[in-house]
Amino acid sequence: MQNIEQVLGELQRFAWPDYVAFVAMFLLCIGIGIYFGFMNKSVSEDDYMLGGRKMLVIPIAFSLVASFVSGITLLGLPSEVYSYGIQYLYVASGVIGMAVVMGIFYLPVFHDLNITSTYEYLEIRFDRRLRLYGSFMFAIMNVAYLPIVIYVPALAFNQVTGIGVHTITPIVSIICVFYTSLGGLKAVVWTDVVQAVSMVGALLLVAIKGSMDIGGAGVVLERAWDSGRLEAPDLSIDPTVRHTFWCLFFGGIVYWTQTNAVSQNMIQRYLALPTLADARKALCIFCAGVLILMALCGYNGLLIYATYQTCDPITTKLAKARDQLLPLFVMDTLGEMPGMTGLFIAGVFSAALSSLSTCLNSMSAVVLEDFVKPYVKKPLSSASINWIMRLVVVGVGTLCVCLVYVVEHMGTVLQLTMSLEAITNGPLFGIFTLGLFLPWINGNSALLGGITGVIAMSWVSLNAQWAIASGALKYSTKPLNVMQCDYSFELTTLANSTAHLSASAEDIFPLYRMSYMWYTTFGASITIIVALLGTLVFGKNNPNKVDPVLLTPCIRKFFNFGSDKPMDAYKPDIPLQHKLRPDEVAL
Repeated sequence: MQNIEQVLGELQRFAWPDYVAFVAMFLLCIGIGIYFGFMNKSVSEDDYMLGGRKMLVIPIAFSLVASFVSGITLLGLPSEVYSYGIQYLYVASGVIGMAVVMGIFYLPVFHDLNITSTYEYLEIRFDRRLRLYGSFMFAIMNVAYLPIVIYVPALAFNQVTGIGVHTITPIVSIICVFYTSLGGLKAVVWTDVVQAVSMVGALLLVAIKGSMDIGGAGVVLERAWDSGRLEAPDLSIDPTVRHTFWCLFFGGIVYWTQTNAVSQNMIQRYLALPTLADARKALCIFCAGVLILMALCGYNGLLIYATYQTCDPITTKLAKARDQLLPLFVMDTLGEMPGMTGLFIAGVFSAALSSLSTCLNSMSAVVLEDFVKPYVKKPLSSASINWIMRLVVVGVGTLCVCLVYVVEHMGTVLQLTMSLEAITNGPLFGIFTLGLFLPWINGNSALLGGITGVIAMSWVSLNAQWAIASGALKYSTKPLNVMQCDYSFELTTLANSTAHLSASAEDIFPLYRMSYMWYTTFGASITIIVALLGTLVFGKNNPNKVDPVLLTPCIRKFFNFGSDKPMDAYKPDIPLQHKLRPDEVAL
């Protein structure tokens, strides 16, 4: 009987056709960067940041999908379904809810303001302190998130080829920095289109070939049903249950709206479209694309279980981590077909490249608009602006490559990054919501709410991650079996308890046991509640003196906006170029 090392050795069949397929995708991205950097050059800051606000709906929608779905999602979602069943996939209801909420309440305001950085809104509505607060939170989150984005697909590449993580990550990052810094948003969007097609193609390839090998989709669904992985939504109202319909729907709406509507990474795409109607079309296509990708990832998770139902590779350590399940399955399923493994790994790296390029492009916008322009006495020349934007892309890209070493040597950094995301996302979303919906809230109250929200989320999130890392807080998986493996391995203790949490979890403070799907909602709620209480100390704005274009259209009819112009409090270089349209008062 073979041992694990021998089995892995046989599976690692990354031949020259695979390398050709893998390298071809990178060469295509470089070609797009050269085209938009030299032949169809961005001539202005607006052109570089937002494609001249003349981009087309379909490429932007594809770019939104590719930017949002990182390699972490492509590898993590199948593992989630494999281990815990399809309960998480009911977050699709939250995605659809987000499209409605964002399209009606958030997108009209940001699109009509004609801004580059979403955090400019915070200065127009409140003051410069809130703008710096938002930009600083965004920068912290991106610098913590990007090394993970690069590291996870590099692990997959290491699994199928044996090539070291630190050999591939600098190469991938250099290519991404090259086409992002040269071509700006146009290059990012068109490479995203290529990468979105590559992602979908890779997932379809795995799903079709894997299903054929096992006897069809019917066998996959039957085995999933027998093991309890196909299940109805959990309607429990217990907030400590990891996934219930309520936390996936309500928590999902808030999380996805924050990520899609107020995060610079995503909103920059919508602002590149010429009209609000185009932005809404892109939003609808984005939602459809994400739901299709989630369904494909979920089906692949069920397919992996159906294939390995009698020999779980996580228990046997054939896959050293959950995120390596899909690459292992690809090697097993597509390894004999020349070039197919290469196409799949190209798809995984496509997801990473699109997320990385999006964040780099957004960081250049935020640094220029929020950290440089407000503090220079003379207007910057076009040449200076171009150099600053490109240097930010190169600098942040280099920093992320260096931080990959930190990620590799600190196992809890992956969990820590998830905590950081929760810490910053909720309070930021709360502040934007205050600005859009509550015109009587002033800058002092909003800042107090934001700072309190960050402190509260830091306390809850970091303590919860510590409880998980220490083993005090555990979530049970669906049944896993190792009774019919055809290779030898060292058996470790399995923990498939039937309860949602381990016995010791009841001793943990209830807030630490709260489902992570509630984190963004919790952080936003704390921020809004504290800001409302802050009005008792700092007083209120006169709602009728807030420019109506800064408020979501549906609440404008409730206030009697006078002729007073409140623009004296705002930066003169951020004019409100769009007046309130007569039809909007009736919304």
